[in-house]
Amino acid sequence: MDWIILLVLVVALITYFVGTALYRKTYLQTLTEEDFRAGYRKAQLIDVREPDEFKNGHILGARNIPLTQMRQRLGEIRNDQPIYLYCESGMRSARAAQFLKKKKYSQLYHLKGGFKKWTGKVKKSK
Repeated sequence: MDWIILLVLVVALITYFVGTALYRKTYLQTLTEEDFRAGYRKAQLIDVREPDEFKNGHILGARNIPLTQMRQRLGEIRNDQPIYLYCESGMRSARAAQFLKKKKYSQLYHLKGGFKKWTGKVKKSK
C-alpha cells in the first residue's frame, strides 16, 4: 500500500514539473547565445543576479535588477519592449520571467545556460 502512495506522489511531481515546463514555453522563449546576441541590443537587457555577481562580470549593456528586488523595481521595466533576461544558469531568469508574466509583461526571453555559458563581451565593475 505504501508503494502505491509513493508511486502516486512521483507521478504527481513529474506531471507538475512537465506541466510547468510546457506552460513556461507559452510565455518565455529560451534563446541560444547566437539568438540572444542577435536581439538583445534592441531590447531591455536585464541581469537578475545579485549585485556582487553583476560587479564580477556582466554582459555589456545589461542593467542589474536582481530577482530579489524585482517586485520593488518593477517600474524600471518597460512593458512595450522585449525583455531579455539572464542569470548565472537560467533558473533565476526563468523565475523572473514567471513573475513578469503575472504582472502582464510579454515578449520575455532568456539566455539558455545563463551567464556561465556566455562567450561574448563582458564588462567588470570596479
